[in-house]
Amino acid sequence: MTKSKQHRLKASSTEGPDCAQTLQRGLSERHIQLISIGGAIGTGLFMGSGKTIALSGTSIVLTYVIVGFFMFMVMRAMGELLLTKLDYRSFADFVSEYLGPKASFFLGWSYWLSWVVTCIADVVVCGGYIQYWYPEVSPWLPALLTLGLLCLFNMLSVKMFGEAEFWFAIIKVIAIIALIVTGAWMVFIGWTSPDGVKASVNNITDPAIFMPHGILGFFAGFQIAIFSCTGIELLGTMSAETKDPHKVLPKAINVIPVRIIIFYVFSMLAIIAVTSWSHISPDSSPFVMLFDQAGLPAAAAVINFVALTSAMSSANSGVYSSTRMLYGLSMEKHAHGQFKILSRTTAIPIRSLMFSCFCMVVGTMLLILMPNVMTLFTIVSTVAAILVVYSWGMILAAYLVYRKQRPDLHARSLFKMPGGVIMTWLTLAFFAFTLVLMIFDRDTLIALCSMPLWFITLAIVWRFRIKDSVAQEGYVFYQSHREAE
Repeated sequence: MTKSKQHRLKASSTEGPDCAQTLQRGLSERHIQLISIGGAIGTGLFMGSGKTIALSGTSIVLTYVIVGFFMFMVMRAMGELLLTKLDYRSFADFVSEYLGPKASFFLGWSYWLSWVVTCIADVVVCGGYIQYWYPEVSPWLPALLTLGLLCLFNMLSVKMFGEAEFWFAIIKVIAIIALIVTGAWMVFIGWTSPDGVKASVNNITDPAIFMPHGILGFFAGFQIAIFSCTGIELLGTMSAETKDPHKVLPKAINVIPVRIIIFYVFSMLAIIAVTSWSHISPDSSPFVMLFDQAGLPAAAAVINFVALTSAMSSANSGVYSSTRMLYGLSMEKHAHGQFKILSRTTAIPIRSLMFSCFCMVVGTMLLILMPNVMTLFTIVSTVAAILVVYSWGMILAAYLVYRKQRPDLHARSLFKMPGGVIMTWLTLAFFAFTLVLMIFDRDTLIALCSMPLWFITLAIVWRFRIKDSVAQEGYVFYQSHREAE
């Protein structure tokens, strides 16, 4: 047994008799695949795609293919690392091992915040969907009610959570497939909407709308595309609750990114073909608008309901992930010890759940100050995208250190990252490029400029935290272990 493993086991043995000792491995292959798909396919597709298409035109297809490719590289790097040791609870554990406790501290809290913010974005959009039926209702009220429901839902056992999220995601996938098929049928019969728009392939192939706002419009689509893919890395937070991870994780990592990109690309093509680019509004859901303009208000209401459940499903994944990450932070002595206490009956990190939901409630109340759903969604989703890019970057940095320090583990790995070190550097360069692009849009610039405050706060907290005897012990252990090497 290695020293690092002994240290982790020693740390986890201090939990005390009042809490359960381990998470339950209650998630099967179908659970983790649909939870990841459900987490990634949400408001970024059903709401955010309207603004993305308006900015990028048909080049949005290329945007999602590019983002999907680099997203897949992150997943493969994460998968190779996770499968080297089955006692990793999340990707924060291998970041701690290869980059140190400070890096793990920054990553864990940043990833936790990314999901808190993502969940806020999702429930904010839920309020917008409710306004489709009840325009007089303030969006903050249904948003808070949705959040309360999800908090109660996450108090169930992980197996029950996985089963319910599986069916949520199934509904979402069926709805997307139905929309793609319906769009193809409308194009085939030459459907003409009441306002005179004819469904046609020409709406896609028109060269004038490939990059209607030039290269900057094309680049502007990257932010929402990255946000749309947020949740794919949920696999890395579910490893401790996954049955037979050596078999399940590689298969899930290989198929999930491909499926998500297919759903996104063909959905975009169906919307543009039926609605036409000039009729797509950046301030509303293009899915609902498609059926509204087609003269099918009943179908539009059904799609709005599906979009609502989709946003709830994505938010539900956010509540789950933020809770597990906070639990992991507590286990590593990076958060208060109360957050590692598990429910006696369901083995759920109950106090982590309550704290995360409280923070989400506070963030959701911003709707009172900023009632425009789309404006708040853009700012919040950008913050989430920046934090996710940072988290993905830390995974890749850990992979580079792993390749340098543990060539023996890489040689034995049966699930190696394609392209290895070279592809890792290319992926990091791409993510750095996407952050630079955010300075060209006012809303994304606001979010980008606010992020240094978060990392300054983390640095200050770390300085005080390291003075704590337990935290200092872990940090000194890491330093001495590295010097010995």
